[in-house]
Amino acid sequence: MAKDRTASLIDRAPWVRVDDMPWKEISDGKEMVVRGGYRYLQVWKCVASSDRHCLLSGGAGHCGGTHADWFLPVLCEPEKQLVQIEDLVLASATGESVPVYVPNRGSGRAGRHMWVPADDCQRWRELVGEKTPLPVAPEPEEDDQITFAEQEIDRTCHAGEDGWFVSDARPIRDLGQPTGGYTLPQMPLQRPVKPSLITSVERAAASAALGCPPWELGLCAGCGQMMRRHGRHAGMYCAVCRSELNG
Repeated sequence: MAKDRTASLIDRAPWVRVDDMPWKEISDGKEMVVRGGYRYLQVWKCVASSDRHCLLSGGAGHCGGTHADWFLPVLCEPEKQLVQIEDLVLASATGESVPVYVPNRGSGRAGRHMWVPADDCQRWRELVGEKTPLPVAPEPEEDDQITFAEQEIDRTCHAGEDGWFVSDARPIRDLGQPTGGYTLPQMPLQRPVKPSLITSVERAAASAALGCPPWELGLCAGCGQMMRRHGRHAGMYCAVCRSELNG
């Protein structure tokens, strides 16, 4: 747990950042809110009406695909509730929140360590495919070691004092930026009517694109396109086949 955005261990291990609260507020039981290091998975359809930019075009347009990325609670759509450090400690013990490492897109070494909801982690694994396990953080290289400047030990107690005591300026490591995300494969335009041929990745992509749970998916009785086949407001034929039948 760090209290500033320049902490050297940020993104070297699962971490969280909290406010630099005065000791009196901590002693009085004030809640410590997680400001960085905890993220939620967001999946969106890359169309003109989307509030998020395209991961492939760098925001210059919309590819029509489906993207997934990790965001801080305040950047989610809709905005997620902030996490308290006490709740995270409990959730990490019960397995409701888990640590993950996701490399930045286009960079083999750089990446993000973060805490995430276990359900979001499972969904991420389904999106990237069962044969593609979640990456493991790379081993640090010789030039990537944590260093320190030897100084005389300060034996003066600074409890209750305001201010940040540091010997040298360090770069900001907690930038709050997305990881670079993942673009789901496009759903096939047409396929044989054989449910056994639907892969887990295609099912996850269709579920995100159609906005329905995976168990409501099925194949159109006409063209074999994946559609919302089960549940309320479902049908046997997709919109294209219905228009052809009615025409």
